[in-house]
Parts: sequence; structure tokens; C-alpha cells
Amino acid sequence: MDHASERALVDRCRSGDDEAFAELVDQYKNLVFGVISQVVADRSRVEDLAQDVFLKIHRSLSSFRGESKLSTWIYRIVRNVCYEAHPGRAHTISLDTRDADGRSAWQPGATDRAFSDFELRDELEKAIAELPDQWRLLISAHYFAGQPYQELAEIFEIPIGTVKTQLHRAKRKLREVILKRLRAEG
Repeated sequence: MDHASERALVDRCRSGDDEAFAELVDQYKNLVFGVISQVVADRSRVEDLAQDVFLKIHRSLSSFRGESKLSTWIYRIVRNVCYEAHPGRAHTISLDTRDADGRSAWQPGATDRAFSDFELRDELEKAIAELPDQWRLLISAHYFAGQPYQELAEIFEIPIGTVKTQLHRAKRKLREVILKRLRAEG
């Protein structure tokens, strides 16, 4: 969504247009659910936190100045909601990959390649689950949602160099965890 479209959508939401807010939710629901699900394992808890995020967005739209992209501002809200919900606790990520209908993504009779991809994703999710919250959120935002360094710096309110350093450390830790798991299996 370009800056002018974002601005128009925000202005419509601020004027009390419920359809505009429904459009905003539809536009950003995948971003919100995707980031939260990287931190929280329980699907119903993910939905509760996403609802909290959208309530905060609705209540706070009047304070959105438009100095950053709307998605950056929304990521910041998601980050804050995740931190508030899990202060200083270790978290896990669901290992049950499900499709939109709630069925297991792995189906009997699937090709060996599909099963191999499933196993690889499972191992990656297990490794990501061992990272601290901030690293998990950074990994999710950058590698899964494609957020550039500059936007991550704005979202997390840290210097861009710190973003790069933390992503580097997170990747190094992921590598260590995965190698440790492989050695344990072999």
C-alpha cells in the first residue's frame, strides 16, 4: 500500500468509517497474526493477542502521525502487545502446521520432498522457539515478513546497527541450535 493510500485509509478510519477499519484489519491481519504466531504457541492466544492489537490500533489511530509507514507503526504495537503478554518468559512455537481449515498441512501419501520440507520447517520452528523474544520478533519481521533494516529500527526503536547485530546474533544462535540438534540425532 503506498503512502497516499495509507493516509486516506487512516483518515477514513479516524472519521469513524467502520468499513475503512475493516479494510485496515483485512490489509494487515496476516502481518499481525504472522508475527504473533512466531512468539505464541497457542492458536487461541494468538487470536486474543491479535484482537488486542487491533483494539489498540483502533484506539490509537488518532496518534498515528504518518512519519513512518503504517505497517511499521502496527509492528511496533504488535511488539508491545507481545512483550506485555509475556514479560520475561520463555515461549514456544506451535509445531503443528495447519492449513486454513485447521487440517494438518502434512497429508498421508505426500511426496518425500514435501515431508522433507515439513521436517526442515519443524526443525527451524523448534530452533526459533529457543531464541529470546526480541530476536524471534526480529527474525519473523525481517525474514518471514520482509521488513527492511530501517523499518525494524523504527519498530524496535533501536539504531539500525543494533538491528543488524541482533539479526546476526540470532542467525548465529539458530545455526548453533540446529547443528546441536543434528549432532544429537547423528
